Amino acid sequence: MTKQQAFTEVIKKNQGLIFKVSSIYTNNTEDQKDLYQEIVYQLWKSYKTFKGNSKISTWMYRVALNTSITFLKKGKKSGVRVPIEQILTHKTEQEDTILEERITLLHTQIKKLNIIEKGIVLLYLEGKSYDNIAEITGFSKTNIGTRLSRIKEKLKTQILK
Repeated sequence: MTKQQAFTEVIKKNQGLIFKVSSIYTNNTEDQKDLYQEIVYQLWKSYKTFKGNSKISTWMYRVALNTSITFLKKGKKSGVRVPIEQILTHKTEQEDTILEERITLLHTQIKKLNIIEKGIVLLYLEGKSYDNIAEITGFSKTNIGTRLSRIKEKLKTQILK
């Protein structure tokens, strides 16, 4: 299998990961597609440096989060501001409108978090352990615990307003 074929397989297997990260860091579909493409490009550029010391998904999260942060910083420098849209990555087909309203509210509040907090919450909601989140972000496990506690409190306060 060639390097290009192996990379294509990795992207196919983990496209949901890239979609989730690009969705949480953007406010519209066009920006989401641009960021998705940029993440794939950055993954390709750094694919040769992946040594296998961690899981491929851990490495991909790290590259995706760093690319997203850079993408946002470039957007802020150019002065482009886009209104926040309510984007749900997983719309349910349930009749329970209360649940849907709560999910929408939570996603809206997550969109208001700063770029680091968004990444940590995304990883937490993905079911990643504190150790894994620490490995991906470069923060200590204790720091992740502290940040998550503060983020949860912040979200709770925002939602109860």
